[in-house]
Amino acid sequence: MEEIQGELYTVETLRSDFTALGVREESTLLVHSSFKALGKWVCGGPAAVVLALGAALGEKGTLVMPTHSGDVGDPARWQNPPVPKEWWDTIREQMPAYDLELTSLWYMGVIPDTFRRQVGALRSGHPQVSFAARGPEAKIITADHGLEFGLGERSPLARIYELRGDVLLLGVGHGNNTSIHLAECRANYPGKEHYTSKAPMQVNGERRWVEFPELEYDSEDFEQLGADFARETGLVKQGQVAGATALLMPQRELVDYAVRWLERHRKRQDHLTV
Repeated sequence: MEEIQGELYTVETLRSDFTALGVREESTLLVHSSFKALGKWVCGGPAAVVLALGAALGEKGTLVMPTHSGDVGDPARWQNPPVPKEWWDTIREQMPAYDLELTSLWYMGVIPDTFRRQVGALRSGHPQVSFAARGPEAKIITADHGLEFGLGERSPLARIYELRGDVLLLGVGHGNNTSIHLAECRANYPGKEHYTSKAPMQVNGERRWVEFPELEYDSEDFEQLGADFARETGLVKQGQVAGATALLMPQRELVDYAVRWLERHRKRQDHLTV
């Protein structure tokens, strides 16, 4: 039998790595993650990552993760993948209403899907861009998640901003950094576009399609923005967590920088891609 190769990672080794990176006890931490990036041998799987993050934050810390369900919406806008036009009416008629306990995540990864099931975790009520949180600030972060501009001022991202939370990119890049979308909502730049989003929801006990304004988000330039933020501010800590490269940064400073960066760099009317 071939001998197993590679390192074994545990809750304790992961916690140690998070602490060495700079994860602070009693802080609020928004995590974007890739479980595969950590390596093959994580004892306990994604649950070990969730437990290690909780241990690093301590009982007074609050953990937050995106639990987006982008497929709960109008099929006419679906791109990854698109569906045949002849399916649209059936999907609109049959798609279940958003249920914060039942609705699954869409391309978010196994770590946040595990985290949202942890006892004590709360999930916000937005049908497409919800977040889950656990800890003393969880209710403040997830309550009253407005439908309009779901990553804007009435989102968990804005509450994390107010709490001076941190962002951890665990095995992923700035293309996954949703806090920069808050900056998109705040920034003024040419070509900024809105559209009418739609989602099935329970309204007064009935399933209805609800419409609300949304921003055409565009993460195409987020990697360059993130690199510039790290270089110009020195506020990004980089380290290794298990087999993954991890980046830790203060969210408020990132968002404020991103607003200025977007207004400076997004000058062409044709910048945004739909």
